Amino acid sequence: MADNMFSELSRVIEQVGKDKGIDKQVIVEAITQGMLLAARKKYGTYREIEASYNDETGEIELFEFKEVVTKEAFIDEEVEITQDEALKLDPQAQLGDSIGIKMEAGDLGRIAAQTAKQIILQKVRDAEREIIFNEFEQRKGEIASGIARRVEKGAIVVDLGRTEAFIPPREQIPGEQYKPGDRLQGFLLEVRQSTRGPQIIMSRASEQYLIKLFELEVPEIYDGIVEIMAAAREPGQRAKIAVRSKDAAVDPVGACVGMKGSRVQNIVQELKGEKIDIVPWDEDVTRYVVNALAPAEIAKVFVDEAAREMEVVVPDSQLSLAIGRKGQNVRLAAKLTGWKLDILSESASSSRTAESIFNLMLIPGMNETMAQNIYQSGFASFKVLAQAATEEVMSVPGYDDPAKAEKLIQDAKKLIAQYEKEGTPIPSLPSAAKETKSAGSSKEQAEQRLKEELSKLSQDDQESKGE
Repeated sequence: MADNMFSELSRVIEQVGKDKGIDKQVIVEAITQGMLLAARKKYGTYREIEASYNDETGEIELFEFKEVVTKEAFIDEEVEITQDEALKLDPQAQLGDSIGIKMEAGDLGRIAAQTAKQIILQKVRDAEREIIFNEFEQRKGEIASGIARRVEKGAIVVDLGRTEAFIPPREQIPGEQYKPGDRLQGFLLEVRQSTRGPQIIMSRASEQYLIKLFELEVPEIYDGIVEIMAAAREPGQRAKIAVRSKDAAVDPVGACVGMKGSRVQNIVQELKGEKIDIVPWDEDVTRYVVNALAPAEIAKVFVDEAAREMEVVVPDSQLSLAIGRKGQNVRLAAKLTGWKLDILSESASSSRTAESIFNLMLIPGMNETMAQNIYQSGFASFKVLAQAATEEVMSVPGYDDPAKAEKLIQDAKKLIAQYEKEGTPIPSLPSAAKETKSAGSSKEQAEQRLKEELSKLSQDDQESKGE
């Protein structure tokens, strides 16, 4: 009975190997280990038993090995055999040899055979999992499609044929809903091995999914003529991709949009209506940022390369467009370019500039032209100036001499100390002056306020000395 089970099991495993693509050697090793375990379970581990595959008969054979000893030294028949008995099996047997005696698989019994069968099937399952893992590990970074089966703890379980994949809530497009039986596709984000087999994570929210969709939809990208330099998404709402062309004759944006927008529309439909901005990438980071903030018009850009920050000035009428709904446009542009972006209207920028120049003109001996030069060199207040290094201040026109630069820094520090000593707040430009459109009247008001502050500081200083 057990013998029939083993032979039948061998045929089953042979068929399974063909159906699931498992190497024959893996199956042979599984059967060999299964039968060996069954034999040891029946006869114990004390006896020396080995299992091997016979290529000629196509069967797994069990052999029990015993040491050849003299009749006088014979003690344990389970591990020893007399020389007379050994010579009947092998005419060349000598004392001390280990001789193998073939065992009948049928002697193992039904329970042992069932144990062997379980081990073999487990080995086959492990081999199948390894094959699936290796297959999808190689496919990681590609798009796969399957059938939605169920939802487990918010994750969509997708049937990929040979295995299942999961789309966690964070990798889903917000608002998307799938019923069992619906077909969907996603980006193979992660493939890892677990105790329950390969665990495959798919994503529909990843920027990589968006990039892959363009690669499949736009031949110029697939062929390497057009290159996607960066992508940023807020899944289900809006996305931006930056593209460039390696061929001057090919317009990268036009290639991605397609005839009458056909190519990009196919991707928009797959992403359930997600709006996609296609941005021309530029080596000049300022132009790149301006492109990324489209469709808003940009008036001026101030760059801080060390901090990778930009102050972008837009016409007042373009402010809401540049920022976008709930800050979405500037947020995506910042993510796309990798720069921190601060959006200001022209009126707000003018107000900030006027405030900074007024602040710098509080330094004794400072005129408006010098204050503008200092401001345009990146020093927005005398406090910032007081903390600067001499080499940094030497970049300001008119202060390239180390002694002049150092004196300016010391004047700024003295002014801070004077305000701290008096316990008075540093004055700011009146709102009326900030909002005045006429440059002449603004200057007059600023100068008048400046005179008042300097006079007050001088009086306070004299009173302090008199005391």
